[in-house]
Amino acid sequence: MGRPVEAVVFDWGGTLTPWHDVDLPEQWRVFAREVHGVPFASDEVPQEDLDAAHRLAERILEVEASAWHRGRTQHSSASLEAILDEAGIDPAHDRHHLALAAYRRFWEPHTHTDPQVRPLWAGLRERGIRVGVLSNTIWSRAYHREIFERDAVLDLIDADLYSSELDHVKPHPEVFRAACRAVDVEPERAVYVGDRLFEDVHGPQQVGMRAIWIPHSSIPADQTVEVPAVPDARAHELLDVLTVVDGWLAGA
Repeated sequence: MGRPVEAVVFDWGGTLTPWHDVDLPEQWRVFAREVHGVPFASDEVPQEDLDAAHRLAERILEVEASAWHRGRTQHSSASLEAILDEAGIDPAHDRHHLALAAYRRFWEPHTHTDPQVRPLWAGLRERGIRVGVLSNTIWSRAYHREIFERDAVLDLIDADLYSSELDHVKPHPEVFRAACRAVDVEPERAVYVGDRLFEDVHGPQQVGMRAIWIPHSSIPADQTVEVPAVPDARAHELLDVLTVVDGWLAGA
């Protein structure tokens, strides 16, 4: 007999949101130009202001890249606030809130929830299966919840955890145990769904969860960690998860 499925926990970026190739340096150029009050539409910007904005953007990008590298190698977490603090950003600066708003506007087109999420989550809950989210992210829980609310799926989430508010990132075993505690199931009765073999297949399998891999993201080589992980199942689109889960429920 198979193991019953009582909860399915999902990765966010590249899984619940379609994969996007994003100009990562540009996010911080947008932020830094706002800090320095450098308008994008003007040709009359003093060169020293433009140079200062570019230096700031490069400094933040370097700090962020180091934080993500530590996550892959040491599994330590980071937050947006900590990254900006390390880069020397003063949150009391009178343009800080404008810079954060510009940063969010940059990311807004890349955060939209896949249209299959709502029918998938509704189908899982109709089967009595709890729905969770566990994401490696520097963004806050409140920020992610605003995205889910905007896209009309927040009401279907039973529990959501974000590495920015945890001590570790995936694939550290403790974050998966924490996700299982949040949805109130034993790891052996939970499934994780994600697009990365290291974080989303190897990670949950360490604690006894099953892993469904969605292999459609074009993950850059510098974000990839080679690992001999074999997913328990593959889903080429999100609604395939229901088919996989139904098969496991039939065999339980």
